Amino acid sequence: MIHFEHIEYLWFLVIVALFGVLWGWGMVKQRRQLEHWADRSMFGRLIPDRSRWRPAVKMTLTLLGMAFLVVSLANPQMGTRMEKGKRMGSDVAICLDLSNSMLAEDIQPNRLERSKRVVSNLLSTMAGDRVSLVAFAGSSFVQMPLTADYGAAKLFLDDMDCSMISEQGTAIGDAIEKAMQTLGYGDEEREWKKNSNRAIIVISDGENHEDDAVGAARNASREGVRVCTVGMGLPEGSPIPDERRNGYKRDREGNVVMTHLNEQMLRDIASAGDGVYVRAGNVNSGLSDITDLIAGLDKDEFAEAQFAAYESRYMYPLIAALVCFLLEVLIFERRNRKFNLDQII
Repeated sequence: MIHFEHIEYLWFLVIVALFGVLWGWGMVKQRRQLEHWADRSMFGRLIPDRSRWRPAVKMTLTLLGMAFLVVSLANPQMGTRMEKGKRMGSDVAICLDLSNSMLAEDIQPNRLERSKRVVSNLLSTMAGDRVSLVAFAGSSFVQMPLTADYGAAKLFLDDMDCSMISEQGTAIGDAIEKAMQTLGYGDEEREWKKNSNRAIIVISDGENHEDDAVGAARNASREGVRVCTVGMGLPEGSPIPDERRNGYKRDREGNVVMTHLNEQMLRDIASAGDGVYVRAGNVNSGLSDITDLIAGLDKDEFAEAQFAAYESRYMYPLIAALVCFLLEVLIFERRNRKFNLDQII
């Protein structure tokens, strides 16, 4: 399959075709002018050296040469060659809260959808880093292992919703521990070295009711892993939508259940994890604090990767263009008595 490195140059072929149309129109006009003052059968006697085909052959060669030259400039590429390269980057684990409280609509469209936008924006700023996704509520699981394929990460992200985890709650500590596992901590098959090229980002409303999230963040920090938090929601609180009842969730006494952003908890987690805290309401400006932290992490060398590259073939149309131009020069417009081109063609 042919691939062009600069496919935009192929638009010049339109100009080449326009030259051909203008030349053809000019030849027709010239012939009509000749027919005004002499019969067509008399052309051979009046202009004995005139060739009917040579100008057309010369112009065809010129147009072909120009077309081949344009194709050469576009640099056609075919086949592949394998090159070995080394990837440098950091490892980032993203923990996304999927508890029912993330359906609250105190930030639009709701906390969960805003969280997904934050993750997508983070992925768009990464270059060369590896990322993993951890989903959590009352328990946690690895949604996507560590990878540098951001397209796949976004596909996994789109599939995440609150129905994925039946056990409700907000176990941030368990999510941090699961994130540590995706980074290689505790894996006997992967060598763990304490360094500064790893980070964990927890995106939640901070209503932790299950475990010691601050302790988990502190343990991660001791291993050189920075723990950042992104707060979703407003401190004033918001009811939790209940699609089955077409209203809001209520407790046993019939009161509407309110969910509040626990900023203090998220600040404590970030502080214990030597990271930064960002509130969702200010995420457009505050997200840079997290991206700067990720950019400032040490870059480690990953396993060698193989990259497929196309082989350039620009020299072939270039040679064809030179041949066309050379033939055009060697052919004269008028007949040559020693070499009669008209008899050949």
